[in-house]
Amino acid sequence: MDAPIRALLVEDDRDAARLLEEYMATKDVLLVHVEDGASALARLAEQGFDVVLLDVMLPGIDGFEVCRRIRASHDVPVVMLTARGDDADRIAGLELGADDYVPKPFNPRELLARMRAVLRRVRPSAPRAAAPAGDASVLAIGPIEIDQAALVVRRGGQEVSLTSFEFRILVALAKRAGETVTREELASAVKEPAARGKGAPYDPSVDRSLDVHVSRLRQKLEDDPKDPRFIKTVRGIGYVLARPS
Repeated sequence: MDAPIRALLVEDDRDAARLLEEYMATKDVLLVHVEDGASALARLAEQGFDVVLLDVMLPGIDGFEVCRRIRASHDVPVVMLTARGDDADRIAGLELGADDYVPKPFNPRELLARMRAVLRRVRPSAPRAAAPAGDASVLAIGPIEIDQAALVVRRGGQEVSLTSFEFRILVALAKRAGETVTREELASAVKEPAARGKGAPYDPSVDRSLDVHVSRLRQKLEDDPKDPRFIKTVRGIGYVLARPS
C-alpha cells in the first residue's frame, strides 16, 4: 500500500479549505491547512511535506513570493491554485518554478490527480533499475535517456532532476527528435499530465512560460547552455531536440 500523501494547503478561504480537507481525508491524503504565506514557510521549516498546494491570493506575502522562497530552500513540489482565466498568474507561477497549476474553481478529484502526477516524478512507488535496451518506454537521444515509465531522465548515465513541466517538454521534444516542434504544439502537449493523452487544449499562458522552462532544461542538460547542442531554438517557430550527428 502506498504511503499517505502529506500535503500543505496554503489557502485563506476557510470554507474551501474545510471542504478540501474532508475530501482528501477519504483519499489517504494528510492535509495540513495554513492561511498565509508566513505560516506556510514556518511549517515547511518545521516538518516535511510531499507537496504544497499554494493559492496565489494570500494575505501578507502573496503566493508568488511564497513560491520563490520555497524554491530557494526546499525541493518540495508546488502546485499553484490560480484564478480561472488569469494567464498572468499562471505564467508567473510557472516561471517561479511551480510544478503545475490548477485554475479555480477546481474539482477536488482533478486536484488530487494533478498532485499524484507531480508526485510520480519525485516519489516513485518503488526503485527502478535502468530500463533494458530496446524498451519502448525509453527515449534515447545521444547521451540523454528518458525513461517514461520510471519518470526518470539521465544524462551520461547520471540522473537529472527535472520539474514536471520540464519533463513533459523534454518528452514532447524527444518524441519528435530532429523535427521542429512549434510553441503551440509544445504548450498543448505539456498543459496536462501525459495520462490525459493528446488533444489537450492550447493554453497561451503555458506558451509564454516555455522559454523559462527551456532555459532551465538547458542549464541541466547542456555543457554550455549559452551554446546548446541538444535543445535548439527555431526562431519564430519553436524548438528542436537535435539528434547527434
